[in-house]
Amino acid sequence: MKRRLLFLSRICLHSIWMLLLSMLAFSQSRTITGKVLDVSGHSPLPGVTVQVKGATIGTQTRTDGTYTLNVPSGNVTLVFTFVGYKTEEMPLGASNIVNINLSSDVTSLKDVIVVGYGTQKKQEVTSSITAITAADFRQSGARNALDLIQGKVAGLQISRIGGSNPNTSPAIQLRGITSFTGTMSPLVIIDGIPGGNLDLLQQDDIAGFSVLKDGSAAAIYGTQANGGVIIVTTKKGTKGPARVTYNNYFRKEFKYRIPKFLTADEYAAKIADGEINATDKGYRTDFVDLLVNHDNLTQNHNLAFSGGNDQSNYRASLYYLNQQGILKANERQQYGGRLSITSKGLDDRLTAQINLATNFNKANLLTDGGNLQGYYTFNPTYSPYNKDGSYYFEQTSTNELARINQETDIRLQQTTSGDAKVSLNLIKGLKASIFGAVTRDSYNESGYADMMSETSVENYDSSGYAWQSSFLNIKYAVEPTLEYSATINKNHTITAIGGYSYRYEFEKTFDVNNYGFVNDVFHEDNIGTGNQLLAGKAGMSSNKKDNKLIAFFGRVNYNYKDKYMISMILRHEGSSRFGANNKWGNFPALSIGWNMRDEAFMQGLTFLDELKVRAGYGVTGNSGIDNYASLVTMSTGGTYLNPDGVWRQTYGPKRNPNPDLKWEKKSEYNLGVDFSFYKGRITGAIDVYKRVTNDLLEYVKTQQPSFVTNEIYANVGQVSSKGVEITLSGVPVRTKAFSWNVDMAFSTARNILDRYSNSVYTIKYVTYGDIGGYGALGDAIRTYGGDRIGNFYGKRFAGLTSTGDWLFYKADGTKASADQLDSEKDFGVIGNAVPKVYLSFTNTFRYKNFDLRAFMRGKFGYNILNTMEMFYGSKASLPSNVLETAFTKNGNITGGYQYSSYYIEKGNFMKLDELTLGYTVPFKNRKTIQNMRLYFTATNLFTITNYTGNDPDMIRDTGLNPGVDAINASDSRTPYMGTRGFMVGLNVGF
Repeated sequence: MKRRLLFLSRICLHSIWMLLLSMLAFSQSRTITGKVLDVSGHSPLPGVTVQVKGATIGTQTRTDGTYTLNVPSGNVTLVFTFVGYKTEEMPLGASNIVNINLSSDVTSLKDVIVVGYGTQKKQEVTSSITAITAADFRQSGARNALDLIQGKVAGLQISRIGGSNPNTSPAIQLRGITSFTGTMSPLVIIDGIPGGNLDLLQQDDIAGFSVLKDGSAAAIYGTQANGGVIIVTTKKGTKGPARVTYNNYFRKEFKYRIPKFLTADEYAAKIADGEINATDKGYRTDFVDLLVNHDNLTQNHNLAFSGGNDQSNYRASLYYLNQQGILKANERQQYGGRLSITSKGLDDRLTAQINLATNFNKANLLTDGGNLQGYYTFNPTYSPYNKDGSYYFEQTSTNELARINQETDIRLQQTTSGDAKVSLNLIKGLKASIFGAVTRDSYNESGYADMMSETSVENYDSSGYAWQSSFLNIKYAVEPTLEYSATINKNHTITAIGGYSYRYEFEKTFDVNNYGFVNDVFHEDNIGTGNQLLAGKAGMSSNKKDNKLIAFFGRVNYNYKDKYMISMILRHEGSSRFGANNKWGNFPALSIGWNMRDEAFMQGLTFLDELKVRAGYGVTGNSGIDNYASLVTMSTGGTYLNPDGVWRQTYGPKRNPNPDLKWEKKSEYNLGVDFSFYKGRITGAIDVYKRVTNDLLEYVKTQQPSFVTNEIYANVGQVSSKGVEITLSGVPVRTKAFSWNVDMAFSTARNILDRYSNSVYTIKYVTYGDIGGYGALGDAIRTYGGDRIGNFYGKRFAGLTSTGDWLFYKADGTKASADQLDSEKDFGVIGNAVPKVYLSFTNTFRYKNFDLRAFMRGKFGYNILNTMEMFYGSKASLPSNVLETAFTKNGNITGGYQYSSYYIEKGNFMKLDELTLGYTVPFKNRKTIQNMRLYFTATNLFTITNYTGNDPDMIRDTGLNPGVDAINASDSRTPYMGTRGFMVGLNVGF
């Protein structure tokens, strides 16, 4: 007992002694305060890391640049680090106040650019690459990750042709047309995953984008890089104490630029005046407004945890996003998370990184904008209801209000990706890595039309109609690499990477439908209870397809004194999609750079920070075509009665084989200049490029026999483009309390169809842009060899007859009616749908803790075919409701529907796309809350344009059928209602 008491007493004495020592040590520490400013001494720098050298003790500066830090006694050195500024060290003296000015470093590690399979300092980059960080993202609440950089990258066109519909993705195109039937969009890579799924990206989890614009940068990705490459890097954990961040926003949208159809009162008045031959039912109904979700509210929440030390770090995030469209039955709810873990071992020789991401979403797809057309034109003196309260139906139209209440279309989707990379430093300068990734995307989409719905009543004997569709896509990627770097005699730096890439992808689909239900209890959840299975009228189909891609690639970079750089790339790639005689292709690239600022003859130019000239050439391909495109494939035909009395399915050839089918190959030249003046006050880049795509893939007509079908997929033709891109950033004003930053992106390009034939196949011209609607007016766009892509081709308006009939110019200049024209001789180019100029401006103002950003964006030098005006701005549409212009500027037209230059309008516009006002809350004590920012954003505030149709920004300007405004749901030009949005948001860190 005594021994135990003695032992406990010794422990207590030891503990007291250690406590006294700790208190003594604490009492010998001291508190350092100070302020960090830029080199001018006027502007405070918030967020600067202040750390005790050789220890984990540290803090960050506040909004006003001040900081407070407890440091131990003795010889202590403080280290000040901040992105974009030179790191400074300050040994402590007797004073407890340490102020410091940091100078900008235009060639610091903040300029590290993500390139294919690695990173480079910006000063070493020899290709055309644009990097966008989170600080430059749009702040209007992204519906898709790429919305964040719309208008931010010169040469990258991102068009929201679906407007604010939460269930649509933007159309993307980089530096113009590169293909006719293959993939035209850039390859998206997310944390190394090729072809990454954008559904897995949330705006608060993205660290930055790197856009590889020219062939010398993109060639290392070979056949998937014809349209360029967009590399997305997500946020990772960093060394330091555990951090928690929470971001949210709430957005409400309102109607904007609604077509001016006659109101109910105006329509009724014209019935009374005899101008409209229709019946006034006595109601005054705003049918379109019945479809508007006036209570729409979008909300987004993101909660992230991060931290780490010298050996490992982590970041985990959870999110919830509910996007409600301006139209009813149009919504997307999603939630998910992302996890990133990086760990080191073997004395930091081994590094392992794991990324996991998942997304669950529920989308209401019943309304996509296509139902607007029917309600725009419906007689507004009617009611959507019968007198007994039931919905009003008629054969010539659809009661859209009834449809959104009696039908469903819901998609439940789950997307997951996992990737891992393990790297081992074998010897000094030599590192081996292996990267593997799996992405799984699946959904079930289903719908039901009630027994009393219009669809069921008119098409399925009032017995209900149910359907389901399932989809599964899985992608695998494995890429081992070897990296080598060495510096010889301090002046010569060589880096190299070589690797192997294996990718396999497959997808499966299954569809089923049935009708003949006895009640609406089960909807599509018991689809077998419909009675059409035995009748043979139920539908069922399934499909599976796959493809494989294998490549060997390498890149060597040489750098002499950071002044002269050269980069060489070669990728040897094969794809299962191409013909037996052309499975493999080679994709080389060469680029050089010269940092002229470091030359002796430039040293006297003190205002010049950086001046680099770049030149590059690269070849990329296009494997974005159908699986089995080179093979003969079979399809089902009719059924026949076998001698055994059983009906059996027949099969026949669906496609001609082409063993010579090969890659489209794009060769691209790029010349660029990067510059910086006055310590970063003016920075920018200018690029001039020319690209030519040969061996275009297209379906060509063939003769039967000897071919088994009437067309073959073959390589024909050539398309080219050339253009100029300019990016500028400036700081016109920077004082202690106020700063003004300006960013500009400008691009202009010209796309030409050089030829559309070869020695085997001849095509006179190609047409695109089906006009749709009334009158079977055909295609709006016709392109001959040597013409610009996107030419409108049709009749040239020459006025009206005295009775209001159409007149058009013939080739000889005389005037004639439409039936007297020869489409081959008298039609001509009447406009072009591809903008010549894209321009955007961002002005950012900061005053103390307030910030204001105005983002303007526009397109110039192009035309739009106003099909809304063509079909509904004419009395020919009566007695359906029409636009006001049918009785004003078009009031004298008595002829029918005609496609001509009369309806071709200039599409030029400039809009205030985003206006954001923010306030950063200053905290003197950051023990709990490290930072907080509140902001208010207004989007699509106004548009300056002479175009009279829909919002010109919602009209496609990419691909082969641009510039045709939307009228109905017959194609991808489905018109969604224009909106103006207002949102509030909060960013807070703990």
